[in-house]
Amino acid sequence: MSFWRKQVIDFALDRETQTAIDEQRSWITREPANPKPYYHLAQLYRVASKTEEALGLLLEAVRLDPNFAEAHASLAEMYVLRDDYPAAWRHARLAEANGIPRIVEMLTRHGVKESLVRDSALGSKLDGSSG
Repeated sequence: MSFWRKQVIDFALDRETQTAIDEQRSWITREPANPKPYYHLAQLYRVASKTEEALGLLLEAVRLDPNFAEAHASLAEMYVLRDDYPAAWRHARLAEANGIPRIVEMLTRHGVKESLVRDSALGSKLDGSSG
């Protein structure tokens, strides 16, 4: 890696990323019930390869707003990378039900079989059952 890349560019990117992380943490402190800063912070952590932290933040975002389609889509992507296909499909279907079909389309296109296992929230959302 060149001097410029390692000492200048990466350093600047790291500083910008840290600034953005600090901004999202401040937003969470101000509005702990708002799912958006949890989602945004999770995306920053994903970029920084802090996957466990990102996963926890995304789960908190969907706990705060069960219909947060982008957070469900991101969770589905993360679960695919962990080879947890039932969880990936669960969140892909929740994202689809809330207006984001791209993850279901991606899973289908790549031949990932949908599990028959459904949690009560998804079952209720998709088929009208009472959970």
